[in-house]
Amino acid sequence: MADASQTSATEQGRQSGVLLSILSTVAFTFMAYLTIGFSLAVLPGFVHNSLGFGAMLAGLAISVQYVATLLSRPQAGRMADAKGPKRAVMTGLTMCAASGALLLLAALVTRMPWLSLGLIFVARLALGCAESCVGTGAIAWGMGQVGHRHTARVISWNGVATYGALAAGAPLGVLFDHRFGFAAIGTVTLLLALLALPLAQLKRATITAAVERSPFRTVAARVVPYGIGLALGSAGFGCIATFITLFYAAHGWANAALALTVFGTVFVGVRFLFARTIPLLGGHRVAMVSLSVEAIGLVVLCLASNATMAGVGAAIAGLGFSLVFPALGVEAVHRVPAHSSGSALGMYSVFMDVAMALTGPLGGWVASGMGYNAIYGFAALAAVAAVVLALLLQVQATKEQAQAHMQTSGR
Repeated sequence: MADASQTSATEQGRQSGVLLSILSTVAFTFMAYLTIGFSLAVLPGFVHNSLGFGAMLAGLAISVQYVATLLSRPQAGRMADAKGPKRAVMTGLTMCAASGALLLLAALVTRMPWLSLGLIFVARLALGCAESCVGTGAIAWGMGQVGHRHTARVISWNGVATYGALAAGAPLGVLFDHRFGFAAIGTVTLLLALLALPLAQLKRATITAAVERSPFRTVAARVVPYGIGLALGSAGFGCIATFITLFYAAHGWANAALALTVFGTVFVGVRFLFARTIPLLGGHRVAMVSLSVEAIGLVVLCLASNATMAGVGAAIAGLGFSLVFPALGVEAVHRVPAHSSGSALGMYSVFMDVAMALTGPLGGWVASGMGYNAIYGFAALAAVAAVVLALLLQVQATKEQAQAHMQTSGR
């Protein structure tokens, strides 16, 4: 009995140590995305109202960050593999600091609108690259510290840090802007990044193996099918994030923000409670169940006849979508050697960026001809297609494992 109790205590201590290592790493993701959230709600208004530019340039000031993120994801992954994930995270935090300094300068030169706008664009490009470096580097850093068997937990906690920071950053940014002006956004961003840099410097780096890297084509070929599944599953999230307020307005419903809050709350809650199901049941199975639940939520949104029904649909969609990224991501990372995990994560994450970029124009095109309800119907079809793809990937993985076992047995 004493031995059993001692073993249990040792195991609990080990699990607590793993969790602490993960949290101390994804904390840098939280800091980076908090700076991203600061400007989301206030930057368009600053460009439009303070600088006097039109809605198109105000929107472009936001979207240029996502373009930079999309283009820099693969390079961030290669940096994490070749130079180490600590280097990638510190590079990203440095870019966050640069972005904050540029936003501060933009706020100080409002009498020269075009110069201010140019500084904002450069700041957003830097922040987009920072998002790639910190997001990819933090996951690779966490996996290097706790081992690849905890990949699902690292990815899941990194997602909690990401969406929690965005949810907290937006209202904080509005508060800073209201009380102190837009210059406060740049100042706080700069100070937060400068605070995070020495903390990252003090944290233990993981060893980067001096081995020949897998060719980019090889990594891409193994990861792309899972990335396509992620993109199909992310279409629903993109449609909810982009069109839910217009969807509510078209029906004359109030409290569209409540639907987003419910989606985000359920999303984070599922990550907390069920992330461990991925190593227990396997990424393919969890992905198929999650995508099926997401599709049900999107169908409810498509058929919604009142705000309550729409809120329930958003909650179900959030319940389903929550584990899609880590479930498929675990399987994608396991398809490549450990020394190429950063490249795999960078390539995999690109597909979510692409999905978020495409849902806006495609959803708007659908809405213009068929109404806003139809957007969620098409997103549900995309989720169903992702279920089928996940099933095919599971069958392929099972066949490969059987063949590898037969070859090992033959020897």
